Amino acid sequence: MKTFAFFLVLSAIALIAASPAYAEGLTPQDYMEIEQLYAQYNWAIDTGDAGAYANTFIADGVFNSMTGHEQLAGFIKRWVETMNGATRKHWNTNLKISGDGDTASGQVYLMLLDTSTQPPAIVATATYTDSLVKTQDGWRFSKRSTQSDRAPRAAN
Repeated sequence: MKTFAFFLVLSAIALIAASPAYAEGLTPQDYMEIEQLYAQYNWAIDTGDAGAYANTFIADGVFNSMTGHEQLAGFIKRWVETMNGATRKHWNTNLKISGDGDTASGQVYLMLLDTSTQPPAIVATATYTDSLVKTQDGWRFSKRSTQSDRAPRAAN
């Protein structure tokens, strides 16, 4: 019985490894590394770590209107010092990723919480739309843009 179970598991692994879904696209390892990049981004911005934040991007990476590590790091300094960033937390959900193994695109919902109030308050919701590239140092954002959600207009 153990031998049969072993061969069953081995067969399942072989089928997954040979699956066309991974043959020309992202591997499970790619998905995991990209998910970790999203987490690193959020932790870096929420802790005010400007260098770590900038390092989630390629050297000439773009976030909205800012380009390159110097501008990206400067944004985090402003975020903490003048934009109440020290009391805000980024929550992402519904991550959608596709790609070819060298590049990828991603979309994720953002909910921004203000933790200085009790209970914490939702400050904003938005969607990130991302372009990513696989570098020798791992996956990095090449471009991130945000689209804020707008409340629907009241009916007249």
